[in-house]
Amino acid sequence: MASYTDHTSTTSTPHDDGPTQELVRELAEAQSRDERQQLCTQIIEATIPVADRLAARYRGRGIPLDDLRQVARAALVQAMRRFHGTGEQSFLAYAIPCMRGELRRYFRDCGWVVRPPRRVQEARTAMSRAREDLQQALGHEPTLEDLANATDLPVETVREASGASHCFQPDSLDQPLGDGGSDASLGDSVGARDTGYREAEARALVRPLLAGLGARDRRLITLRFFNGMTQSEMGERIGISQMQVSRVEARILRDFRESLAA
Repeated sequence: MASYTDHTSTTSTPHDDGPTQELVRELAEAQSRDERQQLCTQIIEATIPVADRLAARYRGRGIPLDDLRQVARAALVQAMRRFHGTGEQSFLAYAIPCMRGELRRYFRDCGWVVRPPRRVQEARTAMSRAREDLQQALGHEPTLEDLANATDLPVETVREASGASHCFQPDSLDQPLGDGGSDASLGDSVGARDTGYREAEARALVRPLLAGLGARDRRLITLRFFNGMTQSEMGERIGISQMQVSRVEARILRDFRESLAA
């Protein structure tokens, strides 16, 4: 899953003290419904920048920033509706985890263009949480083995999860190859033509025709096209001349073509 490491404090932010907290204290003392509604609106408007900063931490991971802001702001509104704290309790200490949780759920549900198995998603979450701490402790980018030790995951699982980043933003098959002005695209270099489909279709068409042949004619076709015998070898095996084999083979193939054309 996308990196969810976010060290935004839930208790220490410039918005905890000052206008927002004063509004929260007024909200706790408000008597009328209209007054409470007005104060809630003012609190939301004052804390929208916090929601936008939280959303910005997840930018560049396959989801447009505008969508992330919308998710964070909607979570902020829901947090305001559920908040029942007093003037002594920070609203952001309650709202920030709510917004962060909604952003993570949005990535889990909507962030994957190609959805990997759940174990890979969970492994990426654990790796994301451990990576920054390891970078600070080690002074360099952690290896797969470092991440495996920190998360208690098998190295193979860590390797698989590390390679799942393309599941958020797969490369387009129309992407041009190189800068030389070539018309070749990435799709031209991926895969190859599979002849198995045509062979399967041919077998499906020919099988009923073979079933309709007599025993000798079916044996002749089998020896010729499945065993690769020459007409002379087939004549010796069946007990007829090479000329007769040629005429029988020509008749069978002509009947096949007429049946297939029909």
